[in-house]
Amino acid sequence: MDPKWLAWAKELQALAQTGLTYARDPYDIARYERVRTLASEIVTTETGLEPATIEGLFAADAGHATPKVDVRGVVFDGSTVLLVKERVDGRWSLPGGWADPGETAGESVVREVREESGYIVRATRLLALLDRDKQGHTPAPFYAYKAFFECAVTDAEQGAHDGEVEAVAFFPVDGLPPLSEGRVTQAQIHRLFELHRHPEWPADFD
Repeated sequence: MDPKWLAWAKELQALAQTGLTYARDPYDIARYERVRTLASEIVTTETGLEPATIEGLFAADAGHATPKVDVRGVVFDGSTVLLVKERVDGRWSLPGGWADPGETAGESVVREVREESGYIVRATRLLALLDRDKQGHTPAPFYAYKAFFECAVTDAEQGAHDGEVEAVAFFPVDGLPPLSEGRVTQAQIHRLFELHRHPEWPADFD
């Protein structure tokens, strides 16, 4: 759960972004720009980050504010799960990332798994669609939905993976390494394994 100050900042930023999309009156535009500035000031006050960094981050998003979509590929082999070691924090995660425009969610997760792990897979089932803010992740500046897809390896020969990943390995579900909790939590992996073991169960949501 986000701290209160971050929840306020995210809501203000979303209001400003949507308002700037539709406002035509110069006074309304100025008001929404001020709202966006207040959102960035909340974040900079609480984090100590440079104001220009946060202002640029918020200003880069345009159009009607909607949650971003983070897709994650879930590949099980028996009671083990495929994880990748993130170079940015040295911790492990399910392979995945932001969905790209022009791709379906399934196409995005197949691409992400290939890029991050080197395995060619096909998405077989949506296991869960979850609100990131309600899942115990480390705080983030934007709203996001996390879509977890079960994937089957179609080519057992592992190819090259991209430079954002240090290592690729399968780990026992009951013996997970330190996780990158901004991306995935231990509770999520355990729940995804239960959903994998019960294909008759519907996908989790919210």
